[in-house]
Amino acid sequence: MVKKLNIVFMGSPDFAVPSLKKLHQSSHKICAVVTGTDKKRGRGSALSPTPVKETSIALNIPVIEADSMHSTELHEALLSLKPDLFVVVAFKILPDAMLRIPAIGSVNLHASLLPKYRGAAPIHHAVMQGETETGCTIFMLDSGMDTGGIIAQNSISIGQDETTGSVYTRLMESGSDVLRAAVDAIADGTYTLQKQDDTQATKAPKLFDEHCKVDFNRPAQVVHNHIRGLSPFPCAYAILDGKKIKLLQSSIQISSDEKIESGKMFIEGNHVFVGCDDKPLCLLTIQVEGKRAMSAIDFMRGYSGSGKLQKPD
Repeated sequence: MVKKLNIVFMGSPDFAVPSLKKLHQSSHKICAVVTGTDKKRGRGSALSPTPVKETSIALNIPVIEADSMHSTELHEALLSLKPDLFVVVAFKILPDAMLRIPAIGSVNLHASLLPKYRGAAPIHHAVMQGETETGCTIFMLDSGMDTGGIIAQNSISIGQDETTGSVYTRLMESGSDVLRAAVDAIADGTYTLQKQDDTQATKAPKLFDEHCKVDFNRPAQVVHNHIRGLSPFPCAYAILDGKKIKLLQSSIQISSDEKIESGKMFIEGNHVFVGCDDKPLCLLTIQVEGKRAMSAIDFMRGYSGSGKLQKPD
């Protein structure tokens, strides 16, 4: 019989929603959910809740909204709940004082095979680096950045043309199953902690505009990984005739033997290619500044310019 734990769940984005639902379906009690405050999340002016808040309300779970983990009021509210465990999915860094609140500790779902890709953007960086495998890690939080003892991991393969968005969706679901099993193991005391090998650690820091600029003077595989690793957000981009062109989808499996200048686009058959350092890369979907996303072939059939895709300054 698995012991029933008193859990505080912490998370905000859609990535955390399947995990919240799976734990709600378990024998454990989620006594409260901590999530970000309502914010403007689209083009409209109205405030909207986080996906986790929306789900919590639908499940009748009490919600605590907080943007600062150092709030005295938040700290006191969590103490009053007397939690056995904090479960953290895609949330903020918890200060040491907060980590001391739950009786057992705080467990985190991280979207990489730790110790690889510690940081805020593990899926993006794994795809950008051309990894063929990634996964989720369930580990106990400590004072370091994704450095705690590992409880469980699961792995998935990454397809040659697969984007971060696709990997994100798959890990969101598979990771929630591993998390629930890990929480059950914690509850009945059958879990163990595997120390991470810090010598194998790599970083996955938050992405900024500088990371999104595409340089076609690099090999096609590198450019392809760059494009798919940043799709659908924040998006790799280049400049064409003075306009920003987002590059949403490419394919390394569709090839051309044409020799072409880096950045130059051309049509071959029903496909659009762009010159790279070693060979052309097939472009599938792009988005011109101020317009909707469209197929690269439709764009090129209506394009009358003579410029080439260039790395932004």
